Amino acid sequence: MLISKTIKTAKTEKGEEIGEGIKVWDNCQILEGAEIGKNCTIGHNCLISSKAKLGKGVKIESNTDVWDYVTLEDYVFVGPSAVFTNDKNPRAKYPKSKYPEYGQWLPTLVKEGATIGANATIVCGNTIGKWAMIGAGAVVVGNIPDYAIAVGVPARVLGWVCECGNKLKFEAETATCKICKRKYRKSGDKITETK
Repeated sequence: MLISKTIKTAKTEKGEEIGEGIKVWDNCQILEGAEIGKNCTIGHNCLISSKAKLGKGVKIESNTDVWDYVTLEDYVFVGPSAVFTNDKNPRAKYPKSKYPEYGQWLPTLVKEGATIGANATIVCGNTIGKWAMIGAGAVVVGNIPDYAIAVGVPARVLGWVCECGNKLKFEAETATCKICKRKYRKSGDKITETK
């Protein structure tokens, strides 16, 4: 585990799995059981819960809590003050661990390379596709396809984005990124990279 020696307020517990090259900033807490891959960066004032999973190269900006059952695959970027949930019908008097008959915690999956903008809210039980981009302040209440640009409340798909982060313009069913020259094919809401 590599936590900068200058960071005296970052706290970890026994049992977390932390890869090499991780950077954790001030006032963070990583709970026992959390899984964090290599070369992740966790900004200040973050909590990584015991059943959270972070792949390699994940970057989480400040003031973000990653709760139980949230999985961030490799190279996911999470902007500052983003919100994840894991309970669609929370009640303080009836916690799910004691009253499972009242509902269950739901997982959230953020696939490889996706970006979540500052102050976005990701409602549990949904998947954000690989290399998708969620706009700042968006509220995600459903699944977001791979390579989609989704913005608003609730979040709606307004376009498509390349793996490198630049907007794609489809002509008929194909697009080529003007920056990195990757090529894509579109079929309905399904985007695939072509060779």
